[in-house]
Amino acid sequence: MRRFLVTHSHRDHYTQAVTVRREFGAEVLIGAGERVNLERVIDPDHAESQNSVPRLRRAGAAELAAAMERAGRDHVRDMNGWLLPDGYLEDRSKVVVGESRTLEVIETPGHTRGHVVFADEANDLLFAGDHVLPRITPSIGLEPVPTASPLSAFLASLQLVRERPDAALLPAHGPVGRRVHERVDELLAHHGARLDASLAAVREGRHTPYLVAQALPWTRRNHALADLDRWNAMLAILETQHHLEVLVERGALTRTEQEGVLHYSLA
Repeated sequence: MRRFLVTHSHRDHYTQAVTVRREFGAEVLIGAGERVNLERVIDPDHAESQNSVPRLRRAGAAELAAAMERAGRDHVRDMNGWLLPDGYLEDRSKVVVGESRTLEVIETPGHTRGHVVFADEANDLLFAGDHVLPRITPSIGLEPVPTASPLSAFLASLQLVRERPDAALLPAHGPVGRRVHERVDELLAHHGARLDASLAAVREGRHTPYLVAQALPWTRRNHALADLDRWNAMLAILETQHHLEVLVERGALTRTEQEGVLHYSLA
């Protein structure tokens, strides 16, 4: 193994490559947009829970924020695998793999700010990382340095991939066998439905991300927010906030902040 091309900086994608590099000298490359996330992660003053706690408080989920904060104090930080890469990949750059295969690096921010996919047009393949998953929708903006509107970026990235030639989907999680365009259409439809449901919840009088999240079903089994574990409840509430922010961007809602909590209302 001589080189790893990594789609993004989440632990389950990045740290094993760094461990193999340490043992065998392999090169690790990742999208240039992930530099700020990796630099924050390796900062000794960084705590994994420090982003979620204030964000949950602003979303109106004070009790969950307190629980996450307590868990963070008890958590022993595992730094194994968190080192900087050997280099960064620029958008639309080409990487030659083996003797004849060429991959094009495509920036697809949303899941993280620097997520990339690798397109092999000659062989009808897309190495999609977590950008396009065959059975589930990826988390949005769960990273040390979040962007202002990760869902907006994700939707734009999905549209970008949809406008490229179709290809066989090679995802980071889940089975192969699907086509990219088909699955992208499903993901866009899913988020369209979530935007509609979020708007309807505000129309019914739910004004914070936490209250809106309580009105929505979660996972393919349509669980209530209260049925989710602490980690997945956090993901659900923050994802709801991202949907509300997109509705603000589109002019359907307005946002105010009252005593440190975000409130949304019909425009």
